[in-house]
Amino acid sequence: MSLITSFKELTEHLATLNHQPRVAVVCPYDEGTCGAVADALSDGFIRAILVGDKSMIEATGLPARFPSLVEIEEASTPAEAAAAGVRLAREKKADILMKGLVGTDVLLHAVLNKEQGILDRGNLLTHITVSHVPGMNRLLFYSDVAVIPYPTLEQRVKMIHLDLGVLRRFGIERPKVALIHFTEKVNPKFPNSVDYVELIKLAENGEFGDAVLGGPMDVKTACDLHSAQVKGIESEVCGAADLLIFPNIESGNTFYKTLSYFAKARMAGMLLGPDVPVVLPSRSDSADSKYNSLALAALACH
Repeated sequence: MSLITSFKELTEHLATLNHQPRVAVVCPYDEGTCGAVADALSDGFIRAILVGDKSMIEATGLPARFPSLVEIEEASTPAEAAAAGVRLAREKKADILMKGLVGTDVLLHAVLNKEQGILDRGNLLTHITVSHVPGMNRLLFYSDVAVIPYPTLEQRVKMIHLDLGVLRRFGIERPKVALIHFTEKVNPKFPNSVDYVELIKLAENGEFGDAVLGGPMDVKTACDLHSAQVKGIESEVCGAADLLIFPNIESGNTFYKTLSYFAKARMAGMLLGPDVPVVLPSRSDSADSKYNSLALAALACH
């Protein structure tokens, strides 16, 4: 497939596919969620199952506006709605799960339920973010900004595998992965930098298929070739990173919010690891970000 380098190209690509994944939207009562779902329905790349209080769902106008594309699954409380959404995913009646006006803890409790949830034993729950930064000629992917506080080596291996699966759906055939640190030096005081050495060895031995890992390196070196040249760092990843792997949730989350607020980057994100992609926006995310996240999840279903 052709390389997708922007959210516009992503939605244009989705429009060419003869498939509309079913999105179970838990408690779709807020303006941002409803606006994103309405735009995705209008653009024809999803169907929706709206899960929650029937009267509140009907008040949004979505069922009347899109009668052939929208179903209602009644649930009395947010906890019941979360459980119902997860059940739909578990029974393969929904291809994507999306958070509406419901607490993240309530939805994740249902997702992670050992008997009735959708994260199989041994699978990793992680988060991938995609940004289109003004001035960049490609999309930038990074992990993990929302779930894993301090990833272990084993978790990083699983995280990279999951992330690369997404990148390849965007047509990135040989992903370049930057292992982010504040310096290019390996120091046992920072265990993540030691893990990076092991990850690169695994990559060289074919663990991640046709992909290149480089690091430790800082974000500027990963995205700006001149910075790498000044420092004398030679790596195929320098200045061309597709995926940034952050050392911890603090650095990843700070990077994400800095790009969003100061750089005015367009954003998308979702959880990886469960049986279906989970769109888990924060309350402050824009309708545009929620729409982009739906598009990202829709691509992940194909």
